[in-house]
Amino acid sequence: MIQVAKTAGFCFGVNRAVETVYKLLHEGKRVCTLGPIIHNPQLVESLRRQGVRIISAPEEAEVGETVVIRSHGVPPEITERLERRNIPYVDATCPFVMKIHRLVSEGSAAGRRIMLAGDAGHPEVEGILGCCKGPYSTFLTADALEKMFQNDPELAKTPLLFCQQTTFNVEEWEKCLFFIKKVCTNASVFDTICNATANRQQEAKTLSAESDLMIVVGGRHSSNTAKLRDVCAASCETYLIETADELKALPIAGRRKIGITAGASTPASIIKEVLVTMTEINETNELNFEEMLEESLKSLNTDEKVHGVVVGISPTEVYVDVGRKQAGFVPAAELSSDPNAKPEDLVKIGDEMDLLIMKTNDQEGTIMLSKKRIDAIKGWEDIAAAMDAAEILTGKVAEIVKGGVIVVYNGIRVFIPASQAVANRGDDLEALKDTEVQFRIIEVNRQRRRAVGSIRSVLREQKKEAQAKFWETVEEGQEFTGTVKSLTNFGAFVDLGGVDGMIHISELSWNRIKHPSEVVSVGDTVQVYVKGLDRENGKISLGYKKIEDNPWEILKNQYPVGTVCDATIVGMTTFGAFAKILPGIDGLIHISQIADRRIEKPQDVLKVGETVKVKITDIDFDKKRVSLSIRALLEEQGEAKE
Repeated sequence: MIQVAKTAGFCFGVNRAVETVYKLLHEGKRVCTLGPIIHNPQLVESLRRQGVRIISAPEEAEVGETVVIRSHGVPPEITERLERRNIPYVDATCPFVMKIHRLVSEGSAAGRRIMLAGDAGHPEVEGILGCCKGPYSTFLTADALEKMFQNDPELAKTPLLFCQQTTFNVEEWEKCLFFIKKVCTNASVFDTICNATANRQQEAKTLSAESDLMIVVGGRHSSNTAKLRDVCAASCETYLIETADELKALPIAGRRKIGITAGASTPASIIKEVLVTMTEINETNELNFEEMLEESLKSLNTDEKVHGVVVGISPTEVYVDVGRKQAGFVPAAELSSDPNAKPEDLVKIGDEMDLLIMKTNDQEGTIMLSKKRIDAIKGWEDIAAAMDAAEILTGKVAEIVKGGVIVVYNGIRVFIPASQAVANRGDDLEALKDTEVQFRIIEVNRQRRRAVGSIRSVLREQKKEAQAKFWETVEEGQEFTGTVKSLTNFGAFVDLGGVDGMIHISELSWNRIKHPSEVVSVGDTVQVYVKGLDRENGKISLGYKKIEDNPWEILKNQYPVGTVCDATIVGMTTFGAFAKILPGIDGLIHISQIADRRIEKPQDVLKVGETVKVKITDIDFDKKRVSLSIRALLEEQGEAKE
């Protein structure tokens, strides 16, 4: 049986660099690369035949050429030389390598000595070391690292920054890490081995442990391919080959199980050729070749890509010219991951697109192609890179499912658990449906085709930034439009835009209220002003009552002394009755002012709830007291009759 590693073939960074060269060629540009674009002589030779030159320094670029910086990256001084000479260039440095450049540059600028696990002669390492602004050291093994500390005991106390070449041996790094934790007292350690490298090595280790023979396909000058060979050789008989022609000299026939893996710079066409040749040699192969090839092409598709131009559209498929004698077509189901999308809404005549060959029918002269699958492949690479870079992505919430929501990003369905979908527990998930959201990737499982994200982490970060900005500018008296977030017995909490403030119940109304819900409800938009700030504890007191609504101001303006008005009896005492003039203002009708005769108690004349005519005889605004009289009106009426 022959088994192919799922991760074999081009990694994200290499694929990106090669695609950059092909794109420039397609645009009609003359291209040269700073060093071989990848460590694979067959692909490099193919590009040479298409006019791509290899140069070793910016000064070798000819007028009219565009320089491509390969995925390994270069020292900053190289790009500076390109810019000084106004040489057009495209930087195809792998994002994972760029991350190391940044770490090394910032770390060395902060006074840390750089300790890089990697091959000092490798172009990636040369580019990384070119970012150092101070002393640095490189090492290839844990033993070499230990000897370095033995020769310089002071190194253990020195501020250090450890990182690794992206293709460094994972097991060897584990040994180094054990030593670092044991010895170093002032070290920052970053794991910069590329995820693709780690996964590839782990899969190769597992596959080789189950196999009688391992074939590692890739360039002999490729660092990551050599490391794969070393990983496999520890478990079984292993051979590194560059092309299928080398298989003839190997002891393949009759083996029970053969494993195949390939370096990150190995084109899919070479891996396919190896598979075909091995199937012919090993006639006892139990695995259906077409099924195996279909499975392997999920990741090994680079040379199965074609560039097409839309020449026709029907309700069921799109017709494309791919520059071959066969007629190309894309079934509607292979055009988009959206099952409801219509071809005419997605493309138009003349559109160009990258496609994946699904099936060739020479008898009918057709090629069945897929855009959906190539988008998914790129989408998964983007997803993995975004997770490593903690990048914030934007996608649309397509579904509300059990336990969370589904967000679609570049054709990839990302599951957001309910606990990571909203800022606060209890928030309505349904409100997210069909909305654009920002999120981060927190887990990727390529084998299960599963990606997990978090909206909450982005919301929290945005809230933290908003809070910091708010506290920088907020002042007492400042007015805000906010949203009522929650209610308690003692007040209402208002969201001012990432920061909460509280309106005390006494500030909600000029009238006496028993609960804030008598004035506001959750979700209400309210105008408030900052009444008090406690910066140390992060608390904000808000004012809500408006001066113009103050009943005492209304009384002053509309009810001067001498005014006759209706009042409602609200309470009785031995010395008189209290009557409500305005909401929030009660006046006293002294027992002597209730009637034009002497009475024993107010209840002899009045009852609670009764509305009576009164005259305002006195107002004390300082003590908030109002004196009322019924007797004065009765006497005035008596005088009028006389």
